[in-house]
Amino acid sequence: MSEKSRVLLDLDTGIDDALALAYVLGSPEAELVGVVCSYGNVTVGTAARNTRFLLELLGRPDIPVYLGADRPLRASTPFEPPAGVVRIHGADGLGNVGLLDRPCNTPARGADLTRLAGVLYGREFYYVPTGPLTNLARALDALPGSVGELPRVTFMGGALVVPGNVAPCAEANVHNDPEAADAVLRSGLRTRMVGLDVTHQVVLTREETVAWRELGTPAARLFADMTDHYIGIYEKNNPHMGGCALHDPLAVAAALDPTLVTCLPANLRVDIEGPTRGRTVCDPDRLRDAEKDCEVALAVDAPRFLEEFRTRVRRALGARA
Repeated sequence: MSEKSRVLLDLDTGIDDALALAYVLGSPEAELVGVVCSYGNVTVGTAARNTRFLLELLGRPDIPVYLGADRPLRASTPFEPPAGVVRIHGADGLGNVGLLDRPCNTPARGADLTRLAGVLYGREFYYVPTGPLTNLARALDALPGSVGELPRVTFMGGALVVPGNVAPCAEANVHNDPEAADAVLRSGLRTRMVGLDVTHQVVLTREETVAWRELGTPAARLFADMTDHYIGIYEKNNPHMGGCALHDPLAVAAALDPTLVTCLPANLRVDIEGPTRGRTVCDPDRLRDAEKDCEVALAVDAPRFLEEFRTRVRRALGARA
């Protein structure tokens, strides 16, 4: 590509978000211009701290970090991760690597969601949310008129034809704010859903974390430690997988190169009530509409993605700050 793709990430920075961050920084065709933080794997404050720390570690403290939503649309109090999520990502959000006691010198800025709406309207960036869709729902609410002509937004979340990971029908990011996800998917915005249907098909093993340690950099050692923690949780909860799923990195990869995934055009909604709350499903009211807003990724070129992931993340981790 003659010009780099400008990427704006929206992270709830736990372990797979950290891997997505390294993927972007190791992608020669991408320019990361900022990170908007959210709650989900951790609180929004912890997400911002983790993001700032990782950017410093990876040699890019110049990239701005913004504080986004601290709770779901209908919540009256700030979000706190439940015990099960803390067990997966660690008390510090990065696999208990000792980050809680480490200072971070780069400040976070408050996110201007009206500005985010303008960014989407101006087609300035690839915007990739990998946590709850609260920030995006608020930004779309600030936009005047139709959003149908806006650039397609690739997000990590949902499960269309496979079971959920926090409930039988629900994936974690959508489950954290079903109202926001439903508002986004019904808004007319063109989206690409990279959910459990494909992210469970791309698995990272301990063989790769061994290779990271051989790079010898502080970033490589930390990423190896936190990813081994993540793989360990998968070995307990999903031993059949043989490693950890690369949820957020695949969403970023599919935004930069949509040919990595094969998609089903669909109009979606999210169940917001009852036992299926958080389920992503085809909207019966728009089932026969000729125009489909969403592309749902159902298949992935796993070998090609995994090779690109290894190359790009090693490039990011091998750089000495």
